[in-house]
Amino acid sequence: MSSPQIYISFPGTAREALGFYAEVFGGTASLFTYEDFGRTDGPPDAVAHGVLDGVVSLAGADAAAGEAAMRCEGMMLSLLGTAEPQILHEWFDRLAAGGTVVDPLAPKPWGASDGQVIDRHGVHWLVGYEPDQTQPDQSQPEEGAR
Repeated sequence: MSSPQIYISFPGTAREALGFYAEVFGGTASLFTYEDFGRTDGPPDAVAHGVLDGVVSLAGADAAAGEAAMRCEGMMLSLLGTAEPQILHEWFDRLAAGGTVVDPLAPKPWGASDGQVIDRHGVHWLVGYEPDQTQPDQSQPEEGAR
């Protein structure tokens, strides 16, 4: 594993939230219910484990009775420099729909552009990029082309 995986305990909204993030970022959401996992500590159709695989990856589940659901204080999920500026603006706008813009995604005095939004599921996001940000060339030179 090269980096930590974000895993969110939702208050019974995991299906809706992971579907929302799939719409925002693209990718595929795979959901498994309490019934699928043989769990009896919640409704059979509650999400016991869900994963969004794509450009942005995260996972989550519905918190069982007695388990704490996510509260986001003093933490943000950062999307700084993770895509082209146009895409980051689109993600920011989609995350803001039904949520709260804390700080608009705009140029800042230090030269970068960034902003903060708390989405409709209570997740706090930091989105931004440097003014000269470009995506690295992912292609490899062909053999003999050097």
